[in-house]
Amino acid sequence: FFSWSKVFGKMPPKQQRGEMKKERSQQADVRTLNIENAIAVANVVKTSLGPRGLDKLIIQPKGDVLVTNDGATILKELEATHPCAKMMVDMSKAQDVEAGDGTTSSVIAAGSLLNAVKILLNRGIHATTIGDAFLKAQRKSVEILEGMADKVELSDDKTLIEAATTSLSSKVVSQSSKLLAPMAVNAVKVLCDEDPSKKNVDLNFIKMVKVLGGSIDDTEMVQGLVLPQKASKMAGGPSKISNAKVALIQFQLSPPKTDMENNVVITDYAQMDRVLREEREYLLGLCKKIAKSGCNVLLIQKSILRDAVTETSLHFLAKMKIMVVRDVERTDVEFICKSLGCLPIASIDHFSPNKFGYAEKAEEMATSEGKIVKITGVKAQSRAVSIMLRGATKLLLDESERSMHDALCVVRCLVKNPKIVRGGGAPETEVAVQLRKWAMTLEGVDSVCVRAYADALEVIPEMLALNAGLNPVEISTQLRKFHYDGKKFAGIDVRKGCIVEESAVQVPLLVVTSMLEHATETVLMILRIDDILRTR
Repeated sequence: FFSWSKVFGKMPPKQQRGEMKKERSQQADVRTLNIENAIAVANVVKTSLGPRGLDKLIIQPKGDVLVTNDGATILKELEATHPCAKMMVDMSKAQDVEAGDGTTSSVIAAGSLLNAVKILLNRGIHATTIGDAFLKAQRKSVEILEGMADKVELSDDKTLIEAATTSLSSKVVSQSSKLLAPMAVNAVKVLCDEDPSKKNVDLNFIKMVKVLGGSIDDTEMVQGLVLPQKASKMAGGPSKISNAKVALIQFQLSPPKTDMENNVVITDYAQMDRVLREEREYLLGLCKKIAKSGCNVLLIQKSILRDAVTETSLHFLAKMKIMVVRDVERTDVEFICKSLGCLPIASIDHFSPNKFGYAEKAEEMATSEGKIVKITGVKAQSRAVSIMLRGATKLLLDESERSMHDALCVVRCLVKNPKIVRGGGAPETEVAVQLRKWAMTLEGVDSVCVRAYADALEVIPEMLALNAGLNPVEISTQLRKFHYDGKKFAGIDVRKGCIVEESAVQVPLLVVTSMLEHATETVLMILRIDDILRTR
């Protein structure tokens, strides 16, 4: 007696088949839920894209208010609970670290790709197949972008300023971009001059000091140092010094203390007078050594063990006409040394003129919030820069700092990879057009998936048009036609409300390529999840 069950094995019972079907539907539900949560994060920042993008008002848990259209800042403040929503937030942070700009674009692109994934899954295409095809499309996209990029020389200030201006154009401070963009370029070039061959810039050596009062146009770059602390005038010390000889000390100008477990017992007034007299002589000896070396500006690092300086020390230093700035943060020591060309002094025995920083002027300046100290005319080659940001409100100052950071990151991108592409939706549309042509040469499911990837990228020009109050369907169709006709630099001019054959917007290649890489990697990560397990 012949039975097919001997060849193929027994069919599972009805109950088991039902469980298998339920398991498959559960996997589909989990994947759909993950995709929808990630898309919800992308929808939050969609309206903030481009020069005409809108701002978000964020109310923080303590009641503080934040107004910004910076994608990374919005998502950082977002209280995301779902793991896939957190992945989108982490992706924006990675884009911010890598390129500093394009955070909003990367999140929107990832959301659009996930929409395409959802449609492909509903058509019965397997998740692994989609992932492999998307990875191929992303690699091909980078090749296309490399082909349309122009090389930039770091000596070409005009192109660098245009790139920084593009970054600032979508910010609150866009009306002051003619001042801020050249400032960002000059600040980065100061750091590049130290070692022209290096391919990266440490932005920690560009310090932004926020000073409340005035307008954004009062912002200035200081080839020297701006300290948010005020000069100590407790004993009538000077507040302005010419031909400054600056010393940064890490030891204390206060009487030494005993160990934690020891006590000094004083039984009569004579012993107390002796202790006070010896303390006074000890402090006077320290101050005399400082004055003898020729130092006239003293920066004192904040101490946690004991008082960094006492009133008696300040009195002696004031009599010797030495300007004192107290409570310098430990984290600022390296920046101060690079700015002034000085060395930190850990002991009075090592206090010598060869460790000083020399400047033309050190003065205390009054602001609406308090006082700051400004040291200018540094004689050594400065390897760090201070930017003094001015603004009428704290909200405006915070947004100016974020905008300036983005502009600095854009210039840094051009140091890392000196290539530039046109903006205004041009790179995304050109990539989409070329990918569609490439998809025609592929066979099977890969062709469908690559075409879906290309369609998803066009969300960037569509949102640029929509946020500018233009018709997104009409603009994106016209833009696609321009690119099919071979005009690969054609982009949207949101200010004129039309498409131009050669977009004036300049974007670093690194911003666009890292945006595509981060968006695709995040989508693949979400796509490969088929279940969520909770552990105890």
